[in-house]
Amino acid sequence: MKALYPLLFEPVIKDYIWGGRHLEEYGRELPEIGVIAESWEISSHEDGMTNVKNGAYAGKSLQNILNILGVDLVGSNNQWALEQGKFPLLVKLLDANKKLSVQVHPDDDYARVYEDNELGKTEMWVVLHAEPEAAIIYGLERKTTPQELRDALSKGELKKYLHEVPIRAGDHVCVPSGTLHTILGGAVIAEIQQNSNTTYRVYDWDRVGADGEPRPLHIDKALDVINYQQVKLSLPEPEIIEDHHQWRWERLCDNKYFTTDRIIAKESTQYFGECDGSTLEIWGVLSGDGLVNDVSLGAVEFCLLPASLGSFEVHLSPGAVVLRTFVR
Repeated sequence: MKALYPLLFEPVIKDYIWGGRHLEEYGRELPEIGVIAESWEISSHEDGMTNVKNGAYAGKSLQNILNILGVDLVGSNNQWALEQGKFPLLVKLLDANKKLSVQVHPDDDYARVYEDNELGKTEMWVVLHAEPEAAIIYGLERKTTPQELRDALSKGELKKYLHEVPIRAGDHVCVPSGTLHTILGGAVIAEIQQNSNTTYRVYDWDRVGADGEPRPLHIDKALDVINYQQVKLSLPEPEIIEDHHQWRWERLCDNKYFTTDRIIAKESTQYFGECDGSTLEIWGVLSGDGLVNDVSLGAVEFCLLPASLGSFEVHLSPGAVVLRTFVR
C-alpha cells in the first residue's frame, strides 16, 4: 500500500545578495552570519530539493515521492507535468530586504526551447510584511517596443518605462510569465509558482555580486519574452467566494497552472475537503494555527496533500489566515 498523508518538508535556504535576516522571524533557521533571500518550502527543483520531514517518507526528497506515487501525488490535472517527470509547483518565502533585479520569466514554450526543457514561470505573491515605502515594479509605465527598451537600457534610461506600485501587508500580486517586474525591497513575501528557476535579468542596479563582479544580464532573452501589452498594471482585487460568520474565502489568482485561495477564519472552524485524484492541494498557514488531519501547522508553514489522499479535515483557530492552492 502506498502511504498517503499530508507531507511536511525541510526548507532549503538561498543566500542571494538582496536578502536579509527577516526569515528568522518566521521560524527559519539561518546561518549565524550572512543574508538569506529565500526559503524554498516545497520544491522538487534540482536547484533546491526539499526533503519530507514527517511520516513514512521522512528523509526522502519530493522528487523521490513523485517517482513513488506518480499520479497519486500530483493528480490527473497535472498529467502533463508527470509525463515530463516534474512536480508542477514550487512554494517559497522571500526576504526582499533590498531590491531584486528588474526581471522577467519565460513561458513554457520559450523555456522548453531555450532553457533545456525547463518549465516557464508564472507566479503569485502574498505580501506578509511591507515597510512603509515598499513597492514593486509591475509591468510597463508606457507603451514601448523591444528596440525602444534596448535603447533605453543602453542610455541608462530604463526607469521611465518601469511602472511602480506601492504594496502593503495582505496585498497579493499575480505575475504571469512575460511580466516585467521586481520587488523594490522592504518586503517579506510568500510565493506560489511553477516549478522553475529561470529568471532573465534586465537591469541589476549597477551592483556587483558576492564575487565582486556584476551579475549576468539576459537582455536579448528578456526582450523576447516581455509582454509589451502590460501597461500601468494595478494590484488585483480578491474575488469573494464566501463571506459569512465562519470565514471570508477569497480567490486570489486563477490560471492554467494553479489556483490560490485565501481563507480568513472569523471563529474556530472546520473545513472538510476531498482529494479525489484530480489535483494535489497545498495548504499554508500565514498567521494563526491550523490542523490538517493530524498534522499541525503554525505560521508560516505549508503542507502538501497528495491528490489521492481522499477525505481530509482542516481545523482553523480564530483569526487564522491560510492559503489553499490546487490545480483545476
